Amino acid sequence: METEPLLVTTADGVATITINRPARKNAITQAMWVELASHVLRLSSEPGVRVIVLRGTGQDFSAGADISEFDTLRGDADSARAYEATNSAAFASLRNCAIPVMAAIRGICFGGGFGLAAACDLRIATSDAQFAVPAARLGLAYPQDAMGDIVWAAGPQMARYLTYTAGRIDAPAALAAGFLLEIVEPARFDTRIDETARTIADNAPLSVRASKAAIRAALSYDAGEIALAQTAGDATFFSDDYAEGRAAFAGRRTPVFKGQ
Repeated sequence: METEPLLVTTADGVATITINRPARKNAITQAMWVELASHVLRLSSEPGVRVIVLRGTGQDFSAGADISEFDTLRGDADSARAYEATNSAAFASLRNCAIPVMAAIRGICFGGGFGLAAACDLRIATSDAQFAVPAARLGLAYPQDAMGDIVWAAGPQMARYLTYTAGRIDAPAALAAGFLLEIVEPARFDTRIDETARTIADNAPLSVRASKAAIRAALSYDAGEIALAQTAGDATFFSDDYAEGRAAFAGRRTPVFKGQ
């Protein structure tokens, strides 16, 4: 019997979602796309969660969508559109999440797995990670909304290369394109992921949320998102955390933020 395909743990403000199908290189089924979106939406609304880490079990992040399902669940235009709606919802849950989402990438990060990583805020990978968007080898079009994530994360030139050629790139190429924040040797990887997530979780949650909203508004130029970002920023000025930050600075101590 297959173990739980998505594992969720939470500790000290850091929630970790683990894609847990190592025998299939963490390939994602349609049911998993739906479940992943549900987990992200739930975690983002929990007051105690301040950052989400998305990762894979074992040596790989994810090989993308489970192709073994395509004949039955993606075999014609109607079913393909329905399937695409489920993975688009998963990408959107990460893209629109109110709190930061980190992708912790080992090994293979292909197709839909690459799309998930592109929808995250920060991406850190091991030095042996490999990246690809092989839709052209399957005769499929990548979802337009998810393509937007790839363009923003890797740049239009790299997005063209990956989708036109279906070729692979290594971690240094992904770093040079701006897709990765950092490359870490495998022996230090888990420690570095924990350090980064812990640093985010220890900062003022309202401030971090306001920064995420402001960055999103700056990229989109959308009037609604600009207004939301302004509201989120204004809320920090009246918060207990703002008072705590000032008091901690004056007292030369570490602040303890409560997200209020």
